[in-house]
Amino acid sequence: MTSFEHIFDEMEIKAKPFALCELHGKCDLGLGCLSEATLHYVLAGHGEIVFQDRSSIEVGRGSFVLVPAFRFHILRSFGDRSQPIPRCRPAELDLAQHLLKGEQEKPDGKLLAICSHVNIGLRGVDDLVDLVREPLVERVEASSPMIAPVEQLLQELSTPTLGSRSMIRVLLLECMVHLLRKRLLALDPALNWMAALIDERLWSALRLMLDKPGDLHSVESLASIAGMSRSSFAERFNVAYGSGPMKLLRELRMKLACSLLEQSELPVKRIAGLVGFQSRSAFTRTFESMTRKSPSEFRADARKK
Repeated sequence: MTSFEHIFDEMEIKAKPFALCELHGKCDLGLGCLSEATLHYVLAGHGEIVFQDRSSIEVGRGSFVLVPAFRFHILRSFGDRSQPIPRCRPAELDLAQHLLKGEQEKPDGKLLAICSHVNIGLRGVDDLVDLVREPLVERVEASSPMIAPVEQLLQELSTPTLGSRSMIRVLLLECMVHLLRKRLLALDPALNWMAALIDERLWSALRLMLDKPGDLHSVESLASIAGMSRSSFAERFNVAYGSGPMKLLRELRMKLACSLLEQSELPVKRIAGLVGFQSRSAFTRTFESMTRKSPSEFRADARKK
């Protein structure tokens, strides 16, 4: 595994503000089809994360789950109260009191989790986490090397002070190193994509897709960059990612489109061109198939947050 050392050396992580999610009783919290990876850490209760296209993941106290971008999912509580009350709010509002009470094995029919959107990349290359094809799951127990950084992370979130934002970033990075190292040593197929980072030929094509997803790439042009035949490139790419390069490129383009819709006032037609589409209608069809919203609906919802 020494060939992966430079990946860990160059790894960076960014996280948006955490939310504290409470689900009282038997209820669901729909999290939609998000353009960023989502991190869930369960503080108390028992439930599952439900997906459309794969088996559900059962979660309980100590479950640390990273859900890839564009993966529609639901956080479900198995609680036994009759009135469902799902809600999310900024973590610092009352996380401290939950930690003080020490939500133990009987959380009174409630599932409690902290959640955030995260980006993990190498220096100069954002969003490599989007290349994870399947959710990554770890149970953080007393014997886990992740227990110390997770507990300190919770303290920083519950009582933020000078430097807390930087500390949270460092602690999240430590957690991800532990998680990825364990998965790599176990030969987890969800991390097959990392093999491309030590294959100079595949990486040259992948880096171009990451840096310029809106360019007019094709399998042939990417194979040429990689110095491989079309068939060899497509086969090796499919082995690493579980899908062809055009599927990954489509996801990278939609990721960029989401960012432009959220952060700019550019018209939808202009955004369509910037992410590699010749027409607004083709862009809209692809965007809706990925996010379940039209570009205009997505922008309007983003403005409400």
